[in-house]
Amino acid sequence: MLPELNPPERLLMGPGPSNVDPRILRAMATPVIGHLDPAFLGLMDETMAWLRQVYQTRNHHTVPISATGSAGVETMMVNLLEPGDDVVVGIIGYFGQRMAEVASRTGANVRVVEAPLGESIPPERIEEELKRKPAKLVALVHAETSTGAEQEIPAVAEIAHRYGALLAIDCVTSLGGMPVKIDEWGVDAAASCSQKCLGAPPGLSPVTFGPRAMEVVSGRKTKCQSWYFDLNLLFAYWGDGKANTRVFHHTGPISMIYAMREALRIVLEEGLEARFARHRKAHEAFVAGLEAMGLSLFTRGKQLPMLHVINIPEGIDDLTVRRRLLEENIEISGGFGPLAGRTWRVGLMGVNANPAPVLRLLSALETALVEQGYRCERGAAVAAARAVFKR
Repeated sequence: MLPELNPPERLLMGPGPSNVDPRILRAMATPVIGHLDPAFLGLMDETMAWLRQVYQTRNHHTVPISATGSAGVETMMVNLLEPGDDVVVGIIGYFGQRMAEVASRTGANVRVVEAPLGESIPPERIEEELKRKPAKLVALVHAETSTGAEQEIPAVAEIAHRYGALLAIDCVTSLGGMPVKIDEWGVDAAASCSQKCLGAPPGLSPVTFGPRAMEVVSGRKTKCQSWYFDLNLLFAYWGDGKANTRVFHHTGPISMIYAMREALRIVLEEGLEARFARHRKAHEAFVAGLEAMGLSLFTRGKQLPMLHVINIPEGIDDLTVRRRLLEENIEISGGFGPLAGRTWRVGLMGVNANPAPVLRLLSALETALVEQGYRCERGAAVAAARAVFKR
């Protein structure tokens, strides 16, 4: 007898995935139909329309790519860059470094502008680099998952356009949990994921491309480096917004599209502003709890509301605490690269940006720390967080 699948039930408080809303799981359990069935094509159109609302854009070319969040970033790079193009990549952590690596594989000339870990890049530094030498594209991470820092976008967009460059952003961590205003900010392309603040399982990467970006895509001198992520081919399947005809490109992940559609429906029913306020309140309560325990955040720049990088106190072992939390079926993550062993990363995303998950994590974290000899006032963290939630 082969055992049935029986994974443990975890409270997922790391940087993603987050726990999935039961409504989304029910949507995924509905019958699978064909990926060119007229009924499914209608669901695709609804998903595109709702995704535009969440991205706050009128861009027709807004779809969930059939792959995880990393694929969305790669989709931007392989469609917007050709060999010999110049691209300026802002690096404020691990995921900025990865954007630069993906860009380099297109054959583009990659120039980087870096900020110390935990900080963001002042827009004038991007202007200095473009003044020194123009570029076709500026690429930035909006919400850096490795450091908890937020990168200012509107001022960089204005600078990029003034110097003739497009702006592409990675908003994998931010979409659905804080404002991402594609049209108002002047962003030309953006990529996110399904499994963080949107609250669906991993498997899709929502992207949006504006008119300037699509002009570049349609005017390429060389074929897109990737067949699978070639926008000209993808939108023959998703629809170009002109003719109501669809051509097979790949078999769409039917159940994941169901999940994305339901996730977007949940977001829009709650309302974007209400959802952003909920994530902000959860952040404030969690930080109050950390401070009551004597803990501090690593981030020195503008702090994200949904992702927290916590300094590990002296004398406390990273893995021991995380293993102890896992015994309580709570998952958090450790730091990346130079921050490994020095920090924890905690996400408050989607359904987890609520009082019960935050209070449960603070209580368990306090217990895990005290068991290692850490000294703090027992119960103070939960009390401090409760006080914020009651405001």
